[in-house]
Amino acid sequence: MELQGVGASGTSDVSSELRAAKLAKSQQEAEGKASLQLLESAADVPKATSANPALGSTIDTFA
Repeated sequence: MELQGVGASGTSDVSSELRAAKLAKSQQEAEGKASLQLLESAADVPKATSANPALGSTIDTFA
């Protein structure tokens, strides 16, 4: 019966997990930057305004 200790296979598992964690972190950072850019671009869009502010100020509730 052979027992495997922390050898080459254990080290490669740890390094692959570390690599996966780094990739996940960089992906989250990229998504965060994209989200911030989207929010900033949406803030620059002017709101629609009417030439006559009285339009839409009364609502007919009887049908």
